Amino acid sequence: MLPLAGLKVIDLSSVVFGPYCAQWFADLGADVIKLEAPEGDSTRQTGPGLEPGMSALFLGCNRGKRGLVLDLKTAEGQAALDRLLATADVLLHSIRPQKLASLGLDPEALLARHPHLVYAGLHGFGEAGPYGGLPAYDDVIQGMSGVADLMAKSTGSPRYMPTIIADKVSGLTAGIAILAAIIRRQTTGKGGFVEIPMFETMVAFNFVEHFYGHHFTPPLGPLGYPRVMAPWRRPLATADGHVCMMAYTDAHWRGFFTVAGAAEHLEDPRFASIATRTENIDAIYGLAAALIATRTTAEWIALLEGAQVPCARVIPLAGLESDAHLTATDFFQTVATPAGPLRYPGVPVLFDGVRPPVSPPPHLGEHSRAVLAEAGFSDHDIAALLASRAARAGA
Repeated sequence: MLPLAGLKVIDLSSVVFGPYCAQWFADLGADVIKLEAPEGDSTRQTGPGLEPGMSALFLGCNRGKRGLVLDLKTAEGQAALDRLLATADVLLHSIRPQKLASLGLDPEALLARHPHLVYAGLHGFGEAGPYGGLPAYDDVIQGMSGVADLMAKSTGSPRYMPTIIADKVSGLTAGIAILAAIIRRQTTGKGGFVEIPMFETMVAFNFVEHFYGHHFTPPLGPLGYPRVMAPWRRPLATADGHVCMMAYTDAHWRGFFTVAGAAEHLEDPRFASIATRTENIDAIYGLAAALIATRTTAEWIALLEGAQVPCARVIPLAGLESDAHLTATDFFQTVATPAGPLRYPGVPVLFDGVRPPVSPPPHLGEHSRAVLAEAGFSDHDIAALLASRAARAGA
């Protein structure tokens, strides 16, 4: 029995932010119903696939869900969704707020009819501010939230991180917020509206360390945590490759300089404590880089591990599927489907030592009949709803 078994989530979101959040609920045992418009989520077409509409990006954030198609631009579709919400615990969506009323999803009216519901709006920006309602995608939020500027400070020009970090961090944050609302409902008996804006989420994420001296009034230092902004904070080149070394404590630096044969640097007042090292971080990292260049990666790993200094080789993306640790923990999973096997990175968390299983995402509308029947629709009602949808698709 997975922790969220018995929880029903209607996932009315698309692309990555919302679907990634909802996938976590599915991974942890919830019944997640992916509700799509007749044309389907755009990510169904993004990347390679074994069959049409089941492309790589869609597979990456929609596994374990059931598929339902409704046209919410019609009165019939809106009425059907309203009946479904009577038995649902959570509705999450990534629709721009100004479009909700026309789809029958105005939060105030909907929660008046379904007070038990946790209604989660996964927005680009908080509705109360001047950016409220603007379209938002990962690249836009990276640019606005400081990510691109941090990359400029590190590389010399504004860049996006080579991962959709705003979507994924915001999706995880949404999951935490939704679970908090579910727990509150256990105490109060009422659901409520939860707003998770990407922009504010990513500003908060970046300012965990980078608000730095601005925690104080007046500021006691600049924005930006010096250690992670240092140009030499990178995998350091060895004589034959690279090594990741994370010397941080006094003991770590004593160990490093000792095995490097450079113990004289332990007397340098710039490196005497965490506080002074932070002020002179690029100097000490530059010194470490020069020393590490003199030996091979294998030599450094042996020396650093012996001195109990955190270190590792750089593992390329192509090496992760065969990594010894991930193999030993059965991290990657293969799922059989009629179209052929699909390979997945597994759920990273374990419950009582067991990793939750994964299953493939739904085809477009694959479970429409079953989901509607469970909500009390008659065979006649289901046939009429699906026939109406098919007629509009043909038109």
